[in-house]
Amino acid sequence: MTLWDGVLPFYPQSRHSAGFSVPLLIVILVFLSLALSFLLILPGIRGHSRWFWLVRVLLSLFIGAEIVAVHFSAEWSIGRMSTNTSYKAFSAARIRADLGLHVGLEGINITLKGTPVQQMNETINYNEQFSWRLGDNYAEEYEEALEKGLPDPVLYLAEKFSRSSPCGLYRQYRLAGHYASVTLWVAFCLWLLSNVLLSMPVPLYGGVALLATGTFALLSVLVFASIASVPLCPLHLGSSALTTHYGAAFWITLATGVLCLLLGGAVVSFHYAWPSALRTFLDLNVKDCGNQTRGDSPLNFKNPIHKQIGASDSLISTNL
Repeated sequence: MTLWDGVLPFYPQSRHSAGFSVPLLIVILVFLSLALSFLLILPGIRGHSRWFWLVRVLLSLFIGAEIVAVHFSAEWSIGRMSTNTSYKAFSAARIRADLGLHVGLEGINITLKGTPVQQMNETINYNEQFSWRLGDNYAEEYEEALEKGLPDPVLYLAEKFSRSSPCGLYRQYRLAGHYASVTLWVAFCLWLLSNVLLSMPVPLYGGVALLATGTFALLSVLVFASIASVPLCPLHLGSSALTTHYGAAFWITLATGVLCLLLGGAVVSFHYAWPSALRTFLDLNVKDCGNQTRGDSPLNFKNPIHKQIGASDSLISTNL
């Protein structure tokens, strides 16, 4: 028997649940590497500023990692049910299994795990992903699932999210995921800007950038939550119904948005109420921040040549 497309035909293939999301794993590893690199150089920072830098950098890395990671998470909306349902088309055999639905910004993930896993001389442990992000065709992925002969529960949920389904779930979740993703990328750019500004003698503008970061993070949550006001198509398998609720990615994004608003508000408040305490926390030079504290422009270039010209101008007199 020869191989066809990497498998042996006419033999039942072993099913393995999908592993951890590779893009999500890359994002986590990148930010963990940045955090570990900072921890390695942390002992070189003297005095109490060491702990200020520790809190400041780790908080900033957490916010940035969360904003990027939730793009690749399928935990924005989740649902799970236990049911006794048919397993394959044109077969009266039924199985007892746990069915899970995980909706992300770029697609859905459907899991099916038998209870027990070994039933009907097969290992029932499926983890199938269907994507609607740019460059992917959901309809083609659904057709491939039909050709592979996936179990009926998986195909049932996948069909409900197809473009041709009268439920309209594809349009609702795809648009909500698209606009939520756009607002999150804007929040990420503002997060980068806030880090740059907070490292310069302009902490007020850094606080404003943090406020904008939190605003766009909360806006992404609001955009995704807008689909909750639309009546969803009922999802029934056997005598059980699948209900969905917001997942971990949704709540973490909401918490991150609130955290950015609190941090940005604290920076702006401290700038006007306790500027010296803010300079101590940000480890900024007192002379650099002195002009901004008094309300002057932070872009005051102290050029010696400018001083000489100014002094000479004051001595110019006109002899009539």
